Parts: sequence; C-alpha cells; structure tokens
Amino acid sequence: MATELNRPGLKQLGQWMRTLVDYVRSGKPDLTNRQMALMMTVYISAGPHTVRGLAEALNVSKPVITRALNKLSALGYLRRERDAADRRNIFITRTPKGAEFLDAFHHFIAGTGRDESHDFSSA
Repeated sequence: MATELNRPGLKQLGQWMRTLVDYVRSGKPDLTNRQMALMMTVYISAGPHTVRGLAEALNVSKPVITRALNKLSALGYLRRERDAADRRNIFITRTPKGAEFLDAFHHFIAGTGRDESHDFSSA
C-alpha cells in the first residue's frame, strides 16, 4: 500500500500547504475553517446577515455561529448591530478591520504576501 499521494492536483495541494504554513508563521490570528467561512459569507454574500441565516447557510447550529462571532467580534472583524426597525433582530455586519484582514489574506493566498512589497503582518 502506497503512502505517497500521486494524484492530479498534487501541485495545487502543495501550493496550498505552503500558503497555510506561511500563514501560520505570519503570527496573524489562527482562525478556524468555520470562522473563516463565516467571515467570507458575511463579506462576500449579500446581506443582511443574522445568526439564524448564517447557521442555515453553513449548516451548523446557532450556538456554533455565536461562538465564532464572539471570536471574530473580539478581533474586530465582524460586528453585531440591532435592527433599527425591529430591536429584537441583530444583524451581523462588516468592519473596516475585517475587510482589511480579508484583503490581506486574499493577497497572501494569491502569493503576493510572500514578496517584500506586501507585508501581511501589518494587516
């Protein structure tokens, strides 16, 4: 039984591994896949976003979303805001700091984070 990976796409997997290793070494917040999926959903998909809607979109429970939001809010990447029309509703909104983080992460995974012209650690 072979233990080596010998499949199409192995080159891309190696590139993704190097990107992840570089990211871990960058010292930036170590977001989980759920936290990153939540952030990308809020920043890329049209809103408004609610805990219930995000839980449905990611097929997870509302407490899972709440825990991820607690971390992302503490980092300043997302914010909870009350609906002015119905104070019972809370919307999950973007922040400038979160947008800067995702922009820097985009450059990082595109490979531009490795050159000297873009310092990912400053995002």
